Amino acid sequence: MPTRASSSYSYLGPAGTFTEAALKQVPEAVGADWRSVNNVGEALADVVSGRSTAAMIAIENSVEGGVSATQDALATVPGLRIIGEYLVAVDFVLVARPGTTIDEVHVVNAHPVAYAQTHLWLEAHLPGHGHLPATSNVAAAADLLAGPAGAGRADAAVAPPTITEHHDLAVLAEGIGDNRNAVTRFVLVSRTVPVPAATGADKTSLIVELPEDGAGALVDMLEQFATRGINLSLIQSRPIGDALGRYRFVIDLEGHVLDERVADALLGLKRFSPNVIFLGSYPRADGRPVAVSPRYDDEAFVDARDWLRALVTGAESA
Repeated sequence: MPTRASSSYSYLGPAGTFTEAALKQVPEAVGADWRSVNNVGEALADVVSGRSTAAMIAIENSVEGGVSATQDALATVPGLRIIGEYLVAVDFVLVARPGTTIDEVHVVNAHPVAYAQTHLWLEAHLPGHGHLPATSNVAAAADLLAGPAGAGRADAAVAPPTITEHHDLAVLAEGIGDNRNAVTRFVLVSRTVPVPAATGADKTSLIVELPEDGAGALVDMLEQFATRGINLSLIQSRPIGDALGRYRFVIDLEGHVLDERVADALLGLKRFSPNVIFLGSYPRADGRPVAVSPRYDDEAFVDARDWLRALVTGAESA
């Protein structure tokens, strides 16, 4: 990775987003240039072009599941590698222009994902309200100050709790998230780099296409993991887009590509699937070691290969 002085990082902006909060967790990003972008495509384009060393993008939410725009981009943009993951607790506040009361709120500006995670609170406290979609959580709030109140404009916005550090807005309500345990998972994406050493607490991300749309095809793919004792922490289907019924699967598995069981599974997938995209092996954000049955640890695979080699060479009878 380039030295800190020459490094730059792209993230979904503007300043104050949850994505920026994730990027603040990256030690290498401290003191580097940060580039605010409008969407995932722009962030990854920065990486591919070399404008940025890496990009921080949201990939999964504990409430809404996988972020389809990110998953589809990773499947179609070549030469990318996930080099880290970061978790950010997600909660929201309702903000408005100073002097506005909650009784005066009829239209709410909110990013669609944020709206989905606060809609129960909004429906309970602002019945009959309208929703204006925003490009980001911070943009929703900033738009309130972009012009005078009136027809076609929002009266309030759903925003991160830190929004008042960046904009002169009044907080009308705190803790409006419908799920107080909500967490968003972010990944740091760079250009293809050598795989780092395994830590014992790793995750590997893949995208796998089924060879055909037929009975048992998905089971055949899953058997590549099950027969090697590999646990999947995420599996989500996304349409390939070239024909109806054709899907690719976004997969996160517990383990590292340098683990014998994971490497063996990838070899099986490569024989099975017409397209396997390796997105990277990287340390888990929670640092929790991966539990592996003795039947599937590295020693078991090495012992099995040694046994087979002895059979072939006749060394077993020597």
